[in-house]
Amino acid sequence: KLSPEYLSNTCTSFRKRVKADSKDQKTYFLKIHAPWDVLATYADVLKIKVPFKASDIPHGQDVPLEWLSHPFRLPEHIMRPVPDYFTYPFDKGKTDFFLINDKDTFFPPSTRNRIVSCRYWKRARNAECESERYNLYKHWARFLCFYKEQPLNLIRKYYGEKIGIYFAWLGFYTEMLFFAAVMGLICFTYGALSYDDNISSKEICNDSIGGTILMCPLCDKKCPFWKLNSTCLSSWQSHLFDNEGTVFFAIFMGIWVTLFLEFWKRRQARLEYEWDLVDFEEEQQQLQIRPEFEIRCTNRRLNKITQEMEPYLPITSKCARFCLSGATVLFWVCLIVACIIGVIAYRLAVYAAFASIIKDPMRKIQVVGRFITPQLATSVTASCINFVIIMILNFFYEKVAVWITDMEIPKTHLEYENRLTMKMFLFQFVNYYSSCFYLAFFKGKFVGYPGEYSYMFGGLSKLRNEECDPGGCLIELSTQLVIVMAGKQLWGNIQEALLPVMRNWWSGRKGRHHPENHYSRWEQDNVLLNFSQLGLFYEYLEMVIQFGFITLFVASFPLAPLLALFNNILEIRVDAWKFTTQFRRPVASKARNIGAWQEILNAVAILSVVTNAFIMAFTSDMIPRMVYLYAYSEKSNMRGYVNNSLSVYNISQIPEAHMPEEHDSWMDNSTTCRYRDYRYPPGHEREYKHTMQFWHILAAKMAFIIIMEHVVFVVKFFVAWMIPDVPSDVKARIKRERYLTQEYLHNYEVERLKLQLSASFITEPPSEMTSPTDKHEILSECL
Repeated sequence: KLSPEYLSNTCTSFRKRVKADSKDQKTYFLKIHAPWDVLATYADVLKIKVPFKASDIPHGQDVPLEWLSHPFRLPEHIMRPVPDYFTYPFDKGKTDFFLINDKDTFFPPSTRNRIVSCRYWKRARNAECESERYNLYKHWARFLCFYKEQPLNLIRKYYGEKIGIYFAWLGFYTEMLFFAAVMGLICFTYGALSYDDNISSKEICNDSIGGTILMCPLCDKKCPFWKLNSTCLSSWQSHLFDNEGTVFFAIFMGIWVTLFLEFWKRRQARLEYEWDLVDFEEEQQQLQIRPEFEIRCTNRRLNKITQEMEPYLPITSKCARFCLSGATVLFWVCLIVACIIGVIAYRLAVYAAFASIIKDPMRKIQVVGRFITPQLATSVTASCINFVIIMILNFFYEKVAVWITDMEIPKTHLEYENRLTMKMFLFQFVNYYSSCFYLAFFKGKFVGYPGEYSYMFGGLSKLRNEECDPGGCLIELSTQLVIVMAGKQLWGNIQEALLPVMRNWWSGRKGRHHPENHYSRWEQDNVLLNFSQLGLFYEYLEMVIQFGFITLFVASFPLAPLLALFNNILEIRVDAWKFTTQFRRPVASKARNIGAWQEILNAVAILSVVTNAFIMAFTSDMIPRMVYLYAYSEKSNMRGYVNNSLSVYNISQIPEAHMPEEHDSWMDNSTTCRYRDYRYPPGHEREYKHTMQFWHILAAKMAFIIIMEHVVFVVKFFVAWMIPDVPSDVKARIKRERYLTQEYLHNYEVERLKLQLSASFITEPPSEMTSPTDKHEILSECL
């Protein structure tokens, strides 16, 4: 696809393969050689930094017990494929200033790739001189290396800084997940080991307590009266995630996310220095006008800075495009909300069907009903349906977001990526998290009470608003989080691993019938998938969505970081395998940070503090239990809490339209039923009004939210203030490199001037009447 003019100007030699070697008589391969003059010219134009002096700064001091990390380390020649140098932007007129030992290897592969976009590689036949691609596959892409560190310098050398910074961020994120996973596992283990101290679950499961409490129907007509002990298993399950340790884990995660972001800034600053990105002007590369903008914008106007005519988009067209874009975004967001409402309607409608099958311990289905309640059955099936809807909508969202962004005709590449990032993240945020927000903050909050229940759409439908299980809604939120998060990760890994293999298998099916010597390496690589410009965008998006799951709702499922850790260990190797074996080598490009994703991570981190505080206050039963323990318990223990948290309603006051169609014989003598709320009993002067304990609990919840948010935010800001973004040793190295650069440039110019003056003195010597002292003074004055 290179023009003949380009080939004639940049290539000193190229060899077209004979026509007989072309398998389809259409595809030909050119072996391009870019001479030193071309590489030097473009390196000068692109201001590529190259070495001028070997670095005299040690990598770091030996740390105690360093031998413990030896099993996780890679060979030194893989981790540091080139020595450390002090670098300076290349100047074609000062080639003798730089350390040029071999012109053929002076520019690394990623730099050559940026200049001439080469896509030819082959493993060296000499086993002692293996190619960089093979080394990446051997030490990085194989799954058996999952416990090894990543060869970031080799990745950067071969693929460029933009891909290198992604894998550096992904690796650092995975490392930090280890600490969150350990704390989450400890929290879960505490819940499992404290079973015997869970008095509330014991009372629910006790036949003399939970077996004698008759609960009001959970839906109209189809749902019967039921015994409280039928929720015995779900109450035990809730205790695994809803216990005292969950509060400390939620606070820990609020601090962990701050440490992760702050330490990443430090790691990023170190990589900027090591990869010569400190003075890199990213705008020079990303603020270039997109070709699509120049083609589609036919209007021209004078640029006041450059005094040249440039394309522009009229304000009327821009406003019209933004209005259409905003309307489209609003439509798809409303579509997501409509799908969530549909799932809620499914939950309300199907719950009655499950309840009519699974009624009580005496009439359960022998296999299923023994382990599952109507609430859990409804929650699991609804979560699975919601996951399928998310995957379907996600497919269309990607197309719509790209179409909307293309329609807006952004001027620059940076503007295009930022707009697409915000649209796609907004879609994904609503798509993946809306169901979790419903379970966490809306379900069971607007139920009413028997005789005065609240209905979906304000009574326009016969679907009664959902109630939480007596053990709380936290177990349902945990179920939703596990199904959506684990399902997304499993489906994503299968999709990433199988689709490239199948597509490459189909593309290269003809060449498999030829032996290796007739089907060359470059022909095999030519049929590989092309890594698109937005390839890294989708990789970042996948990880940021996962980051939201483990931060926004982590208080409901402490094992979420552990699942994310296992997924990321696999994700790194799958991505590495794809880059080395399934994709053509992408054109190298520079990037000094992760771009707009940094601001998104910061926003998610701040929002996570608020969501976890509200989950602990309104979704968890921790606050009601604490209020009962310290304000209402007569013996300063949790005995009697279950009876205290259930209000009483007179069965005779239930409207006939709400009464169950079938009555069981064991409830003929019952006159009252219980429901989850804090209201005065029948016959009281404030019958069915909220008790004072309800307002005490509400005040405690609001106080907890304020205290937790302020404590976590104060610690977050203090930690962010205490940890500098750039390490002190990196600052010192940057200053020393700049000092040495100025010193070496000064000495170089002085020596160069001396040689010029010496040459001029030889060709045109001073007059013989000039004394030696005057000659010395003339030379000194010139210098």
